[in-house]
Amino acid sequence: MSAEKRIEATAKNIEGKIQEVVGEVTGNPEDKVEGKAKQAEAQSIHVVENIKDEIKKALS
Repeated sequence: MSAEKRIEATAKNIEGKIQEVVGEVTGNPEDKVEGKAKQAEAQSIHVVENIKDEIKKALS
């Protein structure tokens, strides 16, 4: 498990949520979409890390 990768993903997720809310408040659809994209990217990083953890467990 790469704690560093998980921390980066969590930070990106928070950044995305903030950007999405800013987009909603300001009425800027681009910010909203970019925020959701960052959240999706963060989620995919977590999925990859989970898969790596499962593989390591299976090989142990």
